[in-house]
Amino acid sequence: MKYRDYVKQEIAVIKDRDPAIKSDKEVYLYPSFKAILKYRKAHKLYLKGEYYKARKISQKTARQTGIEIHPGAQIGEGLFIDHGHGVVIGETAIIGNNVTLYQGVTLGGTGKEQGKRHPTLGNNIMVGAGAKILGSVTIGDNCKIGAGSVVLKDVPANSTVVGVPGRVVIQDSVRLFDDLDQIHLPDPVMQDIENLKQENARLKKRLAHLENSVNESRSSYDDN
Repeated sequence: MKYRDYVKQEIAVIKDRDPAIKSDKEVYLYPSFKAILKYRKAHKLYLKGEYYKARKISQKTARQTGIEIHPGAQIGEGLFIDHGHGVVIGETAIIGNNVTLYQGVTLGGTGKEQGKRHPTLGNNIMVGAGAKILGSVTIGDNCKIGAGSVVLKDVPANSTVVGVPGRVVIQDSVRLFDDLDQIHLPDPVMQDIENLKQENARLKKRLAHLENSVNESRSSYDDN
């Protein structure tokens, strides 16, 4: 795709996904607009083996926009980075088409892997603010990663993930828990805490019953 075509595409993507944009001119002020177009230029240099020039462009862009995209990353069409400060995309990350990343998202490594050490995202994916996807994991098509989630394992297609560590709570439109919030993303951590509280209450009740039984037995023994 020619550079002019990338420009037109990014304008269309940003206007489509951000209702705050009222004109084409405003798009040019958008941090992700500059970050993604500069990435395209740096990526071409990276593929030619001009690594220093490529990194120089990406680092300068990171200082200007707050969005750090390694020139070695492979990014499809229609990437949208909304309020992108703090977004980091690693060298071996692969991103499919029509992906949306929000503020503070990290597609990073764990520090223990070699070779392919960053995530692979499929098509039509939304990653919420502050979410971290770490290591050479694969996120299937049509997934949603909740804000603040930490994903360390592969996620099957058509899934919703929340929590730390990330857990699949909806898959293929089927809720994996019976008592999920019907409006907001569910919170499996709070659900686990609530289950522990209920189990603790049952254990306390059972212990009290056993203590009463022991006391009654002692009283009967003493009377005899």
